[in-house]
Amino acid sequence: MAEMDRQVRYPWRTHYWAFRTQTQGSKEMFQKSLLTLLIAGAASIALPAYAQSEGPERQNVAVQAFGSFVKSTNQNGIDNSATNSGGVLGTYRYFFSTHHGVEANYGYSRSTQNYTGAEGVKTNSHEISGAYVFRMPFRKFTAFALAGAGALVFDPRNYAGASTQTRASFIYGAGADFNLTSHIFLRAEYRGFVYNSPTYGLPGLAGQDRVTHRAEPSVGFGYRF
Repeated sequence: MAEMDRQVRYPWRTHYWAFRTQTQGSKEMFQKSLLTLLIAGAASIALPAYAQSEGPERQNVAVQAFGSFVKSTNQNGIDNSATNSGGVLGTYRYFFSTHHGVEANYGYSRSTQNYTGAEGVKTNSHEISGAYVFRMPFRKFTAFALAGAGALVFDPRNYAGASTQTRASFIYGAGADFNLTSHIFLRAEYRGFVYNSPTYGLPGLAGQDRVTHRAEPSVGFGYRF
C-alpha cells in the first residue's frame, strides 16, 4: 500500500526509473553492437593479411631449355674452351615460408672441350645441384635469387684414354616466374657456375685444370602447387 501511495503521490518517479532502465538497456545494446563491429572490422583486416602472409604455393616444378657458354682461359700457354651448346634443366623447389626455400636440379647438355695441342673431347655433361632460394612475390610475377653448390659430371664420348670426371661447383643465379594462370608460370632465369675445368685423366692434360665459369641463361615453364 505504501508503494502504491508513493506512486500516486510521486508519479514522476515511476517515469524516471522506467526511463533510466530503458536508457541503461540501450547503452548496453550499443556497447555490444560496437564490440561486434570492432571484432568484425578487425577480422576483415586480419584475414586478408593472413591469407597474404601464407603467400604463394609452397612447391613448384619447372622444365627449362638453356644455353651453355663457357669462358675461355689460358694457363701456361695452353688454352681451354668449350663449344657453345644447349641443354635441358629440371627443377623442384620447396618453400618454408613466403620468401625462403630450397631447390634441387638436374641438368643435361653436350659440348666439346678444347685444349691447345689436343683433339677436342666430345662430352656429355650432367649437373646435380642444390641451392637456397629467396623469392619476392608480386601480383603478376615472382622474382628470385639463389646460391648453392653441386656436382658437374663430364662424361667423354668415344675418346680413347679419357675417363669420366666430376667437378664441384659453386652456383648462383636470379630470375623471375611470370604468372600465366594461378598455377602455371613462365620462368626466365640466369645461372652461373664456377668450377675447375675437366682434364679427363689424360696424361697430356695433367695439371692443366683451372678455375673457369659457365653461364646458363634459360627459359621454360613450371607448375606450382
